Amino acid sequence: MTDRPQTTGDPRAPRELFLRISPELRIFLPSRHRGAELLPAPHDGTSSLVHLVQSAGVPLTEVGALVLEDGSGDGRRVEPSYRPGAGETVRVEPVVRPQRVPDGPPRFLLDVHLGTLARRLRLVAGADTAYHNDMDDPTLVEQANAERRVLLTQDRGLLMRRQLWMGAYVHGSRPDDQLADVLDRFDLPMAPWTRCTACNGPLADAPKAEVEHLLRPGTRRTYDTFARCRDCGRVYWRGAHGDRLEALVAEVAGTAGERESGTP
Repeated sequence: MTDRPQTTGDPRAPRELFLRISPELRIFLPSRHRGAELLPAPHDGTSSLVHLVQSAGVPLTEVGALVLEDGSGDGRRVEPSYRPGAGETVRVEPVVRPQRVPDGPPRFLLDVHLGTLARRLRLVAGADTAYHNDMDDPTLVEQANAERRVLLTQDRGLLMRRQLWMGAYVHGSRPDDQLADVLDRFDLPMAPWTRCTACNGPLADAPKAEVEHLLRPGTRRTYDTFARCRDCGRVYWRGAHGDRLEALVAEVAGTAGERESGTP
């Protein structure tokens, strides 16, 4: 373990405390600080831990525990409202995965930049996933709070909004990587092919005779099994992309099974 930096004895020097940021959370730090095991933070006697941690760049939604180190190796867990003293060191640990969500299976709300991920969550996991491509940050927070949805975003500033009840940073630039990250973080019951990718409504089996007037001639000739959204009426069938989507569903289901069995 790296020794804590020594402070000067000059009473006029700024007083400091130290944050020991876990490696998993250093992605949120400025690049010049990501290699440091201890991050000095100014001590003014009034700032709470939540202020200090978020000022360093780490959203509180990504923090699982704050531990005041006492030399014993274990330390003492403290609340985000704790006001650390000068010279103290607080260990900042990541959220433990899978993260549990109060009140049953998680329901999600995604910001404007995660539309493809929203469709993946609906299709592959059958997750209740709200998404709007024209909603500003305050309205997103309001909906997430009102409907008890976990707000998924890559906007750290949005996650740092004090009013937000629960949120999560989504890692990855590719939709498949983002999906894997969300499924790894939350304990989702998998229900593929049960939710409309367009509006989030539930899908129900639909006889071909009931929907064939909505189909193009080629689709009517080629496919016989259909589902229809109960909310918006959109019709679904296993089309040209079906094999790839089936493979994605199988991969996700296999990963979820490994998590449940404890397979590394």
